[in-house]
Amino acid sequence: MKTIITASLIWICAVWGVQAKIVDRIALYGEAKYNGDFKAFEYVNPQAPQGGKIVLPAYGTFDNFNPYIFKGVAATFVAGLSMETLGTSPTDDPFTVYPLLAEKFDMPDDKSYVGFILNKKAKFSDGTPVTADDVVFSFNAIIEKGSPIYRMYYGDVDRVEKVGEREVRFYFKEGSNNKELPMILAQFAIFSQKDWEGREFDKPTLQVPLGSGPYVVKDFQVNKFVELQKNPNYWGKDLPTQRGFNNFDVIRYDYYQDTTVTLQALYSGDIDAREEYIAKIWMTGYDNDLIKSGAIKKENIEHNNPATLQNFAYNVRRDKFKDRRVRKAIDLAFNFEWANEKLFYNQYKRLFSYFTNTGMEATGLPQGRELAILEQYRDKLPEEVFTKPYELTTNPDIYDSRDNLKKAVVLLREAGYDFVDSKMTNLKTGESLEIEILSNSANGATFTKVMLPFIENLRKIGIKAVFRNLEVNIFKNRLDNFDFDMAIVSYRVSQMPGNEQRDYWGSESADIKGSNNIIGIKNEVVDALIKGLVSAQKKADYVAYVKALDRVLLHENYMIFQWYSPYSRVAYHDKFGQPQTDIKVGFQPFTWWIKEK
Repeated sequence: MKTIITASLIWICAVWGVQAKIVDRIALYGEAKYNGDFKAFEYVNPQAPQGGKIVLPAYGTFDNFNPYIFKGVAATFVAGLSMETLGTSPTDDPFTVYPLLAEKFDMPDDKSYVGFILNKKAKFSDGTPVTADDVVFSFNAIIEKGSPIYRMYYGDVDRVEKVGEREVRFYFKEGSNNKELPMILAQFAIFSQKDWEGREFDKPTLQVPLGSGPYVVKDFQVNKFVELQKNPNYWGKDLPTQRGFNNFDVIRYDYYQDTTVTLQALYSGDIDAREEYIAKIWMTGYDNDLIKSGAIKKENIEHNNPATLQNFAYNVRRDKFKDRRVRKAIDLAFNFEWANEKLFYNQYKRLFSYFTNTGMEATGLPQGRELAILEQYRDKLPEEVFTKPYELTTNPDIYDSRDNLKKAVVLLREAGYDFVDSKMTNLKTGESLEIEILSNSANGATFTKVMLPFIENLRKIGIKAVFRNLEVNIFKNRLDNFDFDMAIVSYRVSQMPGNEQRDYWGSESADIKGSNNIIGIKNEVVDALIKGLVSAQKKADYVAYVKALDRVLLHENYMIFQWYSPYSRVAYHDKFGQPQTDIKVGFQPFTWWIKEK
């Protein structure tokens, strides 16, 4: 098989006679985009002017500066701006890890471990060096005291060891064959071991952790704002992976409870830029003199990002949702076309896959390698996985909507339900089918109008549904404890789906409070397919496993898909410069700068 290492190689003799390769990048599949002497990523301006301030909105609340723990709500973006990781992957080459805290990577032939050799210049903001001890401490703290999801995410790591003052190795469990592991181990933030002496890692803290990133927290007020100041002594400012980023002297996040309020904050000059999440406001709320004069720019910024998996998620731990026919019947009552036309000005596309906009969506019938993979589990899968392409519920007109409701009733009857006193009732238990659908207050105003016809359609087939907006903290607590029927949730989808799929859909995570397996999926075929995609050594096998996983999840009807936009809708004051690039990177304000007057 062709080697995945694309940089020039320096061969050394490692301990125990294992032949190691010291490389300056790790490409998961194929070739890395950038060679060893690149100066900056193509979608940034390495000569961008420095200085100035940008004020951005954040939503909800915060009571914590450590994003790796289960308790508390971490402040927006603070860790990403103030703390560095061992490596980084650019938007235009997400399958490759490039140097950050680590200047080299140790990749042995037998793939039994990955080593990280730290940059001699790497320092925390107080001037102390970043050492192997800090890496070991950070990993162990996250695994032992962080959110339970990390024990699963990094579950194939057997141990981490300090090799030298600036070198650390992560040894893999025998037989794990986890191809993505070197990449994801480069992604967690490195804390200072000394900074945490006498402190409890698993408790929410408003003592800002010492970081090694380009910014430090200058000031904050809980639930009001966080202001970050550029560190003039930031050690990594001349790294090729950092040039063109972090151009502002000050980045401030002001907190709001409602996304709609920030439009007026933009007009009044309280914030400098905002993404618009409500289609109607994007079409009707920007008709004023600031927009007409060009003082505020309104722009659709194209991106190639995987679509956020926004959905109505079932809690299949509840008996009423254990039968996929019931889940499909409820799906048939949702009318996306009506919402898109009447509420969204036809600005959205419907999600059609768990991996929409990745190029790895399961469409048509399974073929080739994907079919061969699924054949291994034929006796454990619905027959339509092999015989019927998954189809979204569509409602082009009122007649289709009526037909879909009729289909829903048929499915419910097959599942043991029928009308009793106009209520859809489980004939075995005598319980009527009732649903509580939850959302958080930041999204509530948007979804209330969407929900009204959905609830009415459910009423027509005898299902009582109520919609509740909850404060963000209460909503999070209900989901963390799996105390819900259905909830409006979103999953960030990686351009390279991998180990996080265990946390999203794996059986092991279904009973872990705070995990992302909110739905409660326990499906042995899903588990096997996740294991297959994580361990796939060839890209063709990897893609086939992703498609097979998608297809199985689709046919189980674990969620009702919502919508996505191929653009980032952004409005901003006309004082910023942006890199000129054909690469579709979406809204990336940390590559912007203040224009010279």
